[in-house]
Amino acid sequence: MITIIDYNAGNIRSVLFALERLGIQARLSADPDEIVKADKVIFPGVGEANTTMQYLRERQLDEVIKGLKQPVLGICLGMQLLCTHSEENDTECLGIIPQHVLRFRPRQGEKVPHMGWNSIYNLRSPLFDATLEKEYVYFVHSYGVEPGSYTIATCNYVQPFSAALQKDNFFATQFHPEKSGKVGAAILENFLKL
Repeated sequence: MITIIDYNAGNIRSVLFALERLGIQARLSADPDEIVKADKVIFPGVGEANTTMQYLRERQLDEVIKGLKQPVLGICLGMQLLCTHSEENDTECLGIIPQHVLRFRPRQGEKVPHMGWNSIYNLRSPLFDATLEKEYVYFVHSYGVEPGSYTIATCNYVQPFSAALQKDNFFATQFHPEKSGKVGAAILENFLKL
């Protein structure tokens, strides 16, 4: 069973609908037992880091997520919360991926939030196959992670940043695969095959 963590964040149902379009049944749950027993877990979201981390801690979902052994996919805010720290309201995050989330600082009048379609490159993970190199995916975010040793896909907006990360069984995308058409569907399918 695929479980989507249901927590105080937006855009969670769109992931459920994207999986349904692929013919995959998934469930939304905030129940720690259901999350731990899932075959795969998706941790999506749109929202503000500090408020969301507080919500996770109050319900002990932070410890549940840290202890997961099955494949986990963080999406957008879910990716950022897997990191150590976010500049968004000086937030201590889950600390699963030792990276820092930084606010975009425009250099040449670029708009923040970064919103729209951009290509991803330098793909290196079972989450992607070679046909996805330089394909376009959909982003909506004001914060990003600099490229580092856990980067498995890169994008360039303002400067190069991590479009996706991986550490052990934790995979994460800054972009929204559920809103990225056929490319996003292929990435979700690759995750489900892990």
